[in-house]
Amino acid sequence: MYGMLYESVAFFIEKEFGKDIWKQVCQIVDCKHNTFKTHQIYPDKLMPDIAAALAACTGESVDYYMNFFGRCFVRFFSNFGYDRMIRSTGRYYCDFLQSIDNIHLQMRFTYPKMKSPSMQLIEVDDEGAIMLYRSGRTGMSKYLTGQFIEVAKEFYNLHVDVQVLESQNDIAGGTAGPIKLTNASRVVIVKYRLNFDNRDYMTNCVNSSIHQSQLDLAAVDLNILLDFFPFTIVLNRDMKIAYAGEKIVETWILHNPDEDPKSFIGSKLVQHFKCRRPKDVPMEWNDITQMRTVLFEFELVRSNNKDVAAAKEIGKSISSSRKDLETNKPILLKGPLYQLKDINSLIYLCSPLIENLEELHSYGLFLNDLNSHGLSRELVMAGWQHGSTLEMMFEKEEVRSDELEKSLKLSDSWKKQGDELLYSMIPRPIAERMRNGEESTCQTFEEVSVIFIEILDLYVGDSSNIQNAMKAVNTLNSVFSAIDEEIISPFIYKVETVGMVYMAVSGAPDINPLHAEHACDLALRLIPKIQALKLPGISIRIGINSGPVVAGVVGLKVPRYCLFGDTVNTASRMESTSEPYKIQLSNYSAEKVSKANYKLESRGYVKVKGKGEMETFWLLEGPNQ
Repeated sequence: MYGMLYESVAFFIEKEFGKDIWKQVCQIVDCKHNTFKTHQIYPDKLMPDIAAALAACTGESVDYYMNFFGRCFVRFFSNFGYDRMIRSTGRYYCDFLQSIDNIHLQMRFTYPKMKSPSMQLIEVDDEGAIMLYRSGRTGMSKYLTGQFIEVAKEFYNLHVDVQVLESQNDIAGGTAGPIKLTNASRVVIVKYRLNFDNRDYMTNCVNSSIHQSQLDLAAVDLNILLDFFPFTIVLNRDMKIAYAGEKIVETWILHNPDEDPKSFIGSKLVQHFKCRRPKDVPMEWNDITQMRTVLFEFELVRSNNKDVAAAKEIGKSISSSRKDLETNKPILLKGPLYQLKDINSLIYLCSPLIENLEELHSYGLFLNDLNSHGLSRELVMAGWQHGSTLEMMFEKEEVRSDELEKSLKLSDSWKKQGDELLYSMIPRPIAERMRNGEESTCQTFEEVSVIFIEILDLYVGDSSNIQNAMKAVNTLNSVFSAIDEEIISPFIYKVETVGMVYMAVSGAPDINPLHAEHACDLALRLIPKIQALKLPGISIRIGINSGPVVAGVVGLKVPRYCLFGDTVNTASRMESTSEPYKIQLSNYSAEKVSKANYKLESRGYVKVKGKGEMETFWLLEGPNQ
């Protein structure tokens, strides 16, 4: 499927459900596309997969969202100006229904790889119409239902109720195509009943009486029609060719030089022509007469019979003046099939589908072979003149689209890097609140545990010596990096490093009732980790205290998340009065972790600056050691 269908899906999911739901859906279906390119082909199965993922997120059914996606596409394609095409099909909703196949045919110039379904209006009445849908994809019938409903609502101000009368080979939730148990081709066929107020259309277009002046017209000789339409084919009730225009016969001989020219008239239509659109329609009288408004597209079939020498000579004589013929390219014919009740026949009023002069020559035709009436000749000339310009414009748009996609990917990468840098300076919850415009960045926490770690004996010798200073910086980086590796978010948050002191907290900014236990676990992991570095003369000491703090973001340039309060000061004193490779806890912190079976040893009373005598404890082991 082309990217435009998925663009509509992504746009309206974000609009109706929010970006978070769209991201969640993308994760479920493992969709790696941040954006969809209008003219790029994407897997067919992605559509029902997205519907299933959205259903899982919201609780609605998959069919509901396939219907929703169909309605979204109708609303979305107005951005490309295709709403004007829909409005131009006719005054009535039935005019649109009988023009759907023609719209798809026109769109093939913009979307050459489009695998569009085939749809025919086969019956109309005052209460609505019956549509026949054929497709090689399964699971898209509900998508089409949504389109029927939305087009009627948006462009014709009608309420449509859609019912499925018959369904063959349609498998919900998949688009890979019907399962083939034999070599015969299988196709999805769905017959819809569309209920709506169709009285105006029936009165003005179906049941209107013929003007008397038309009834008085004399009969028209069939030969006149064949002269006016040189590519015309007349079929009898057996779908055999009864009459044919001069140019269609000549073209058939040109492309089948080994066939007997006399065998064309009287042969079955399907012997010489393959129906490309509508797809998989039986070439039977009763089926074709129901399709009064359908444009048929046939491909001329080449024969491999090489036993008729006379036909070969005739073919050579015709093709001798057409040296530009490229025999690999089949000719395509397009036009309606009308029923002529007076002679009990069908007439195919067609013209060859030719885009430019190159195609004209590839078919072995010239401009004067085309219908003299209409715009066939003018369109071929216009296609030749503008084809190269359109191709260049299309290529430029593709390049711009690629550049835009690269820019979006680069923008996402920069955003991720910026977020990582921001979250290293400010806790993620705080940063997100600031992004949402919340001015208050100050918060009170009833109880946290603050950890201080200091590196001892960092400077050996003269600290003013450059070599000693560089060695000290490298050692400091090694120790602090080792500590960073043990910080487990959201249980522990690194606050800052000042000089040779490393500060962390548990219980802020994410509230954690086990803050004391997590702080002690970190301290116990750090002692053997730093010892394992085997840095000569280097040791650490650790102090922990628990209590209330106030936290907030301070500064505009290089803002930092800081902690304030007596709990912080006491934790700093626990570290400064500790000893190498030992962990000193305040009395309150010791009380909390002792209940969790941490092994402690009383140090006694220690003189603490600004506090006087305080009872402290050494942390020896965790509860599982």
